[in-house]
Amino acid sequence: MTSPMQGKVALITGGSKGIGRATCIALAKLGASIVITYSSDANAANELVKQLGEANAIAVKADAGSIEGAEKTIQAAIEKFGRLDVVIPNAASRLLTKGIEDTSEEDFEDAYRVNVKGPYFLIQKALPHLKEGARIVMISTTQCHASTVTANYLLYCSTKGAVEQMVKILSKALGPKGISINAIAPGPTGTDFFLEGKSEQVLKTIAGFSPHNRIGQPEEIADAIAFMSSPASRWVSGQILAVNGGMAFV
Repeated sequence: MTSPMQGKVALITGGSKGIGRATCIALAKLGASIVITYSSDANAANELVKQLGEANAIAVKADAGSIEGAEKTIQAAIEKFGRLDVVIPNAASRLLTKGIEDTSEEDFEDAYRVNVKGPYFLIQKALPHLKEGARIVMISTTQCHASTVTANYLLYCSTKGAVEQMVKILSKALGPKGISINAIAPGPTGTDFFLEGKSEQVLKTIAGFSPHNRIGQPEEIADAIAFMSSPASRWVSGQILAVNGGMAFV
């Protein structure tokens, strides 16, 4: 039986750790070849390439917030595999939890450069290579929709709000080309980055926001991304899928 993504090529920015890494593994299991980008940790990226198989995966060091980085990544994908079918702008800036009074211009520019500018131009540079049936899956956040969100998430959520608008409007532009675009909006997820610096009590409180009384796992988010990347999602476009165990609704 043919794997559902056999022969497809998926590009995942920030793919060496956390949700990105879990997504690379999930898509590889479905038969896709994988292009991983990373910003600094070559060891993690190269280790993942070895795990997936060097014939089926490459790692590219690239700035996820720059046009040059987008062009470099797309070029590497085409040179290695000759095609591109799935684009997942997963890389994100560091999560700042500052109120508006404490946000600097540097904070603002960094967040929008990586979270908004990077995905925007990655898609632009990828489009000439995407054919009918291609998929774009963006990453938002449940915090854009949760009534429990606090004021110090303003900057982060504003960037993800921009991502959600890109999804809705691009679905109109890309539909005639047979290309779908959607976003996954994860809730609290047990990545190393999320867990860092949080006490057991804080994690217990966050887990309590879900009716399942737990925090999600990267593999659970990756499975939703894999669905949106696969032929099974052929009639889904312009949607924001909350993956948070019922913590909040879109």
